[in-house]
Amino acid sequence: MFSNKTKINHTYSCDLFRFKTLAKRIISRAIYFRDSIESKIKNKQLKMSKKDKNNDVEEPQIEATETATAEEVDTRTPEEQLQDQLVAEKDKFMRLFAEFENYKKRTSKERMELFKTASQDVMVSMLPVLDDFERALSHIEDDKEAEELRKGVLLIYNKLVNTLEQKGLTKIEVRPGDTFNADHHEAVTQIPAPTDDLKGKIIDILEPGYKLGEKVIRFPKVVIGQ
Repeated sequence: MFSNKTKINHTYSCDLFRFKTLAKRIISRAIYFRDSIESKIKNKQLKMSKKDKNNDVEEPQIEATETATAEEVDTRTPEEQLQDQLVAEKDKFMRLFAEFENYKKRTSKERMELFKTASQDVMVSMLPVLDDFERALSHIEDDKEAEELRKGVLLIYNKLVNTLEQKGLTKIEVRPGDTFNADHHEAVTQIPAPTDDLKGKIIDILEPGYKLGEKVIRFPKVVIGQ
């Protein structure tokens, strides 16, 4: 029978043999993978070097072909080339000049409109004052004892109207019997027309309209017949 020491030595020898065998397998696999990777790297480098050589060969051919094509297409003389460039630059200049002229006209028109309507807020705020003057004149017109008062109020009213007209304010002329136009009149209410010929027409003017320059700042308020 084997002693304990002999058993231990035998077990140790077996384990050592197994370890060496496993180590050899690991080393052999590592060498295989290393060789495989090195081979792949070399093959890739060879392919890249061949591709670079092909590109070096093809690029001069492409450039030569493009140069030859350009030379074949452009057969103009230097004078003709300069003449064509001159025509193109002249056309570009004329287009820019036309755009600049349109810009000048547009800005000039906008500036004139701005000057005409710059006082629009002031004019709009003065319209109720004109309405009050007209109401006052209509009330005292029939009072014979207030003739002097009427003359004084009328003088002030005319002076105010003249001053505002000098600033571009004009009254929109509307008379009873005119055809109603929704683009120029503001209908406040409708009443039965006294006669058939007044249907769809203006019966009465409740509040006059005004323009500042060419811009309507208040539409006339009217009553129309139905």
